[in-house]
Amino acid sequence: MGGSARLLLLLPTRTYRTEDFIDAAHTLGVDLVCASEKPSTLETLAPDSLLTLDFGDAAEAAARVAEWSAGRPLAAVVGVDDVTAAAAAAIAERLGLRASAPAAVAAARDKFQMRQCLAAAGLPVPRFRRIALGENPVLAARGVAFPCVLKPLTLSASRGVIRANTTEQFVVAFKRIAALLARDDVAVTGDAARYLLAEEYVPGLEVALEGLLIGGTLHVLALFDKPDPLEGPFFEETIYVTPSRLPDRVQRAIRATAAAACAALGLTEGPVHAELRVNDDGPWVLEVAARSIGGLCSRTLRFGTGMTLEEIILRHALGWTIDTLERERPAAGVMMIPIPKAGVLNTVQGLHEAKATRLVEDVVISAHVGQEVVPLPEGWQYLGFIFARGDAPADVEDALRIAHSRLRFGID
Repeated sequence: MGGSARLLLLLPTRTYRTEDFIDAAHTLGVDLVCASEKPSTLETLAPDSLLTLDFGDAAEAAARVAEWSAGRPLAAVVGVDDVTAAAAAAIAERLGLRASAPAAVAAARDKFQMRQCLAAAGLPVPRFRRIALGENPVLAARGVAFPCVLKPLTLSASRGVIRANTTEQFVVAFKRIAALLARDDVAVTGDAARYLLAEEYVPGLEVALEGLLIGGTLHVLALFDKPDPLEGPFFEETIYVTPSRLPDRVQRAIRATAAAACAALGLTEGPVHAELRVNDDGPWVLEVAARSIGGLCSRTLRFGTGMTLEEIILRHALGWTIDTLERERPAAGVMMIPIPKAGVLNTVQGLHEAKATRLVEDVVISAHVGQEVVPLPEGWQYLGFIFARGDAPADVEDALRIAHSRLRFGID
């Protein structure tokens, strides 16, 4: 079932997701069209397979694709991350393709809009307040309760997310986020460039839920535990392990809460990645994103007879049959290797020893020697990823930690 369906992939130049989505498209045998925000020197030589789009202007992107596709009908369009999700939804609506409504995707992208939708639906969310960057941060701090968390409205991967326990910390965090949003490498416009969100800090265990919406029904593909405490002041994610070790009743509550959150936002089709915290009061919704898991983390997931998450996403967008959404039985995990300090990466040692760790399937160093690396909260990348698979989640977690301990990075 391939060759006749034309698929448009929206691939920003700064994403980890390109290789896995292109591999999935080739596996399915579709006619692949790749769009990026920067023109390719090959575009004039391959006008049927390469496009340049402004992902920041969803309406313009939709108009451009509608014109381009007049003689090249598209069967599906897929955005691979937060940056491209809104553009993909607008294109899909314009062409009558399968996707959630653009307004729903926009609500999920803007953390303030998301909080408003979830609160209006009666879902458990932290108390929140949007604050203009033009306000006096000392005065703004009087309107929040401590501890609180400050965050940009649209950035992902915990970028710019900072906990504050006092007014002094609030002011420092406020100014740090304002400086981040003014950087040349941060493309934010509109409200996202003028406001930040301050919300109540919610204690508890954090989990990530990977799902696929089909006709408004949430199908949970995986529930990941995050065994490292995420208490701030920054919220650097490291280890994800699935299946979750939480009690079944807690997992059911998480699934139900995530499904209700998707419904409250109006999301109906495609991948979703949700972050929740669980404490004695039950699950709390932190984030719901209208895209799949970030980085290279999807490589932990295999379905049916080895189908990847990207193949499932593309099959759904194309309207093709998906034989199973059941994840393979073994426990699986990934460690996003954190950047310990800012500087230039000059050496990577211990890679062979890390790869030889029992249960470790692969270690991918995505940063290259000579690259400038920036830790959170200003940065968004990782040094690399460690993947492990085994019979028990605890064994997988141990393998990830052992492999990481064998790696040594020289950063000047």
